[in-house]
Amino acid sequence: MTHSIQHLLTIIAAAVVLCFVGPARASFVDGNTPGAPQPIYVPDSEKSVSVKEHLGATLPLDAWFTDDTGKPVQLRQYFSGHKKPVILQIGYFRCPMLCSLVSRGLVDSLKDVRLNAGPDYDVVFLSIDPRETPELAAAKKESFIKTYAHDGSENAWHLLVGNKLQIDRVTDATGIGYKWVGRAQQYSHPAVTVIASPEGKICRYLYGVKFDPGTMRLSLVEASNEQIGTTTDEFILTCFQFDGKQGKYALAAIKLMKVGGLLTMLILGGAIFWFWKRARRVSDESIDGPV
Repeated sequence: MTHSIQHLLTIIAAAVVLCFVGPARASFVDGNTPGAPQPIYVPDSEKSVSVKEHLGATLPLDAWFTDDTGKPVQLRQYFSGHKKPVILQIGYFRCPMLCSLVSRGLVDSLKDVRLNAGPDYDVVFLSIDPRETPELAAAKKESFIKTYAHDGSENAWHLLVGNKLQIDRVTDATGIGYKWVGRAQQYSHPAVTVIASPEGKICRYLYGVKFDPGTMRLSLVEASNEQIGTTTDEFILTCFQFDGKQGKYALAAIKLMKVGGLLTMLILGGAIFWFWKRARRVSDESIDGPV
């Protein structure tokens, strides 16, 4: 069998596994089986996790972790004093499928977003596995930087590990559930990415393993309190609001009515002013004309 056929079969097998486990939780595979990953049965009660959105809540900025260089860091250093939003991914580096899919989808989306990692926003990836090391974080960061392929973005990616107490402070604040599934020797966790403001306030939850670049851009602009983006972005955010059911920004009727009302007032005001000026001019000409 040729190498290309083997590669194709591997991709098909992985797709089958993903279809069986569903997109919203980690896949459960037997890592001891050589070749293509094989699904193993895990009851839903053991792997079920959820997200309870805490929009407007503030992340625990005093939480301590270790970054991808092995240095102790507080979460606040990626927020306080900065004027740019932060993309927060919660997963783990050795996740056999879901985290890689989310990470790949995130990076692919960011490549198409007309904003740049570093100058416009930062990315923080927090591992939920307290056994993972800075070395694993460094390897994951290298793959991010290589895939993103934007010069000068090296300092925009922050991959963190820590103890369970500090990890749970962040997951509790975001409302993102996770659990260890013993029979699969893996973590179950949702496919979700959090957008936070420069002050560490939770502004948006984006679900799935692939992200629309337009939605990602508007989410970042909105979270930045208009510190990034263009006038066009601000106008779009005036007429559109995020629709959680659609997972994207949709036309907001109330906002559109407000904008329409404002435009109507401006047009009427301009027309009234024009007629007033014209009436004044006619009056002045009548007074100054021949008796």
